[in-house]
Amino acid sequence: MSTPRAKRFEYAASVDRAGRISAEGGPPVALADEWSPEALVLAGLGRCILTSLGYHARRGGLDAVGAVSAAGVVTRRDSDGRYAFVEVECRLELELDPVPPGDELEALLAKAERDCFVSASLTISPSYAWRVNGEDAR
Repeated sequence: MSTPRAKRFEYAASVDRAGRISAEGGPPVALADEWSPEALVLAGLGRCILTSLGYHARRGGLDAVGAVSAAGVVTRRDSDGRYAFVEVECRLELELDPVPPGDELEALLAKAERDCFVSASLTISPSYAWRVNGEDAR
């Protein structure tokens, strides 16, 4: 019996000579100068954790909306002397309906963190601060 083949997801993005970005062949978008590659990584992480949370919330019959802010520190890593993110923090503000009870809420947030593939692609693990319906969680 053979091992089932894993799903494969492919993505494409480009940057043209004028510095405009496009994704999946869509129209190019000009970004302001503050949109550094590092800021784009943090924004990508934020979108990914919200997408992961939304997926697991829907599977649990919950409505979820949220916002995220992410911040990171880039400096030389001790391990190899290369510049990289050495700290990343995500702060999430969520509205869940209904709010699952204690352990179920904890499990939902843990699944969202586990299944964010951008986070899994980093060499460090981001820290997460969750606020759900106005209350600190985790």
